[in-house]
Amino acid sequence: MGPLKGLRILEFAGIGPGPFCAMVLADLGAEVVRIDRKDGPPGAREDFTGRGRRSVALDLKSPAAVAAVLRLCDGADALIEGFRPGVMERLGLGPDVVLGRNPRLVYGRMTGWGQEGPLAQAAGHDMNYIALTGALWSIGRPGERPVPPLNLVGDYGGGGMLLAVGLLAALLSAKTTGQGQVVDAAMVDGAALLMAPIYAMKARGRWRNERGSNMLDGAAPWYDTYECADGRWLSVGPIEPQFFALLCAKLGLDAKDFPDRMEPAAWPALKERLTGIFRTRTRDDWCGLLEGTDACVAPVLDMEEAPRHPHTAARGTFALRDGVVQPAPAPRFSATPAELGAPAPLRGEHTEAVLQDFGFTTAEIAALRAAGAAG
Repeated sequence: MGPLKGLRILEFAGIGPGPFCAMVLADLGAEVVRIDRKDGPPGAREDFTGRGRRSVALDLKSPAAVAAVLRLCDGADALIEGFRPGVMERLGLGPDVVLGRNPRLVYGRMTGWGQEGPLAQAAGHDMNYIALTGALWSIGRPGERPVPPLNLVGDYGGGGMLLAVGLLAALLSAKTTGQGQVVDAAMVDGAALLMAPIYAMKARGRWRNERGSNMLDGAAPWYDTYECADGRWLSVGPIEPQFFALLCAKLGLDAKDFPDRMEPAAWPALKERLTGIFRTRTRDDWCGLLEGTDACVAPVLDMEEAPRHPHTAARGTFALRDGVVQPAPAPRFSATPAELGAPAPLRGEHTEAVLQDFGFTTAEIAALRAAGAAG
């Protein structure tokens, strides 16, 4: 199941990007074991980012539990942790200790600010991390405050997804060299990396350091959203001239009437004209005319509509399990297809089974329970 079948990964329970990274790897076939706090949250089946792994509940303040974790690390290919810098070291589970026992292990560290730097020990969340990169500043309408893009840019794109790439790269290196290493994935670094194309446009003089005044930030009339007669919205993005010409033809306009459409000075007038046109019909009427053509128009769907769209339905972009919709694994593989893993485990649900799989005897497991180290 999946191209990562055979990989064994330990995940220290956390929130946000760490679980997302573990979900991606589990979706792709890796065996992921989550180490939950013995007295932590009970867990929930509907936690989609927790799907596809098993849970072991351990009290990491107990020396016996720490010793058990080190034995688990001995049999793992990679590890994911998202604590503040220094926490794993204080627990006796830092990279020096773990890699000293298992030199081929890849040690993945997920933080907001990174393992070092002036802010390394400060608390923060997605919005704070992307604020330092120019990303948050750049999202929003002119004259209005910046708009947080959910927590997609820091937590998931610049955080969890970048950690997954880093882990896979280090695992490939370890397979070749026999040597593991530490992967320091910081959301501030990842969000900055996602901004590389925007910084490139700025360097070429094609991006103004002013919110809502550029080609891709909603200023251009041919890259924005438009309200329709029924209060619903369309995304309209015909950047290329041939696509813009097709949109014009569909709307009864002549693209030759807009020779300066790439000039920002011409954008307000064209946007006002398109605004008036799109308000004359409902969103679904416009989709009947424009969707599926090279006019680059698609409906702006809410989270109830998105799974029902004919395209997402045909591709199986969303999965239905027990009457609940969730995003399906991605990307797709021709020879080793990814599959939707089991629902998220409850805390400690697989403690005994996992420990047995890692070579613990029945007596050793009983001793851990008796000492209060395992739940």
